[in-house]
Amino acid sequence: MFPAKIARAAGTGASVPVECCQVCGHVPLKTVLSLGYMPPVNQMVPIGQVPRQQPWFPTDLLHCERCELVQLGLAVDPVIIFPPEYPYTSGMTRILRDNFAELYAESSKLLGLAKDDLAVDIGSNDGTLISNFQKGGHRILGIEPTDVAKIANSRGIPTLQRYFGKDVAREVKAQHGAAKVVTAANCFAHIEDVHAIVEGILEILAPDGVFISESHYLIGLLDKLQYDTIYHEHLRYYSVGSLKYLLEMHGLEVFHARPIPTHGGSIRVYAARKGARPVQASVKAMLDAEPRGAAMMQRLAKFRDEVMLSKLRLHALIRDIKEKGGRIVGISAPSRASTLFNYVGLDEVIIDYVCEIEGSLKIGKCMPGTAIPVVEESRMFSDQPDCAIIFSWHIADELAPKLRQKGYRGMLVTPLPVPKAL
Repeated sequence: MFPAKIARAAGTGASVPVECCQVCGHVPLKTVLSLGYMPPVNQMVPIGQVPRQQPWFPTDLLHCERCELVQLGLAVDPVIIFPPEYPYTSGMTRILRDNFAELYAESSKLLGLAKDDLAVDIGSNDGTLISNFQKGGHRILGIEPTDVAKIANSRGIPTLQRYFGKDVAREVKAQHGAAKVVTAANCFAHIEDVHAIVEGILEILAPDGVFISESHYLIGLLDKLQYDTIYHEHLRYYSVGSLKYLLEMHGLEVFHARPIPTHGGSIRVYAARKGARPVQASVKAMLDAEPRGAAMMQRLAKFRDEVMLSKLRLHALIRDIKEKGGRIVGISAPSRASTLFNYVGLDEVIIDYVCEIEGSLKIGKCMPGTAIPVVEESRMFSDQPDCAIIFSWHIADELAPKLRQKGYRGMLVTPLPVPKAL
């Protein structure tokens, strides 16, 4: 019924080409964009370490004509993509903290959650999302494969350090009972065998339970030229249409969907067993607004051309600054910055260093694929470089005023969608 599982020996470091659609199995898939070879975004070597060989992988974007899924053309071993020392923690970003608090407020009201209901978060990271259900008095459990799970547990947020699947779902259900809510935020597009994940969700979900996913939104990615969100951690780029197609294959029905601002543009989608919940008008509204067929292919072709032009424009802006002897640094080191650095060709001769706020696990390491150091942001206020490029450009409106308040006097630049000074 479902496409064949990607065949690899786990932990071998093998990469496997995506030869058929990850959702519907359709062939052939059409290549719509190539960003060249990229390093894993979460492998960051310590500053000063003697250079060593690192893996680089092709980064091609493919489109399925049948279910409209846009997807990456290569599946890299999860051990490489999600190393135990995974440096990302969701609690460091205010917009994510606010979003997850709002998710709880919305879902608890919409679903009428009771105090004894169990909420399970897949890919729970440091527990930022699931902690809101805990504060609401519900039973909770996070499931997180990386060492970030230890941070959550140390904060009193019960977290199982495992890769989620049907076997883990059975174990959790046997110990804790069925879940009224299962969430998967910013990970549902990351896991290779998505059909096995949905089967695991069905295993753990109560008959009247609800699955809530949050993922980068394909339409927002295209409209805002967010090519920097294309990297090997993100295997799929969902529209509401392609996500609906996937969930219906398993008897789940999307009953509510809406855009949310996280990561520059995402979608929150509610699904339940078919007929269990009335379908809201929001679903049709979002589906009607999405291009399909020839219109989607035209939009993807336009996106490809816009990506190329954006690269050239950023080169031109940087060239003008460097020709005048200007010094350039970076602000923030999100995973998406790795794609931009390596596609555009930024190195330590162009960018002196990248700043992160105190407490970031990325400080003391180098940007993936480069020797550009990541340092604590106080350095830029004493150093006063001529230009600072905000690589978390999707939250520039939040970051820029804070940088000015802290005393930065130079030029602030956002690299996308159109490179510009603020």
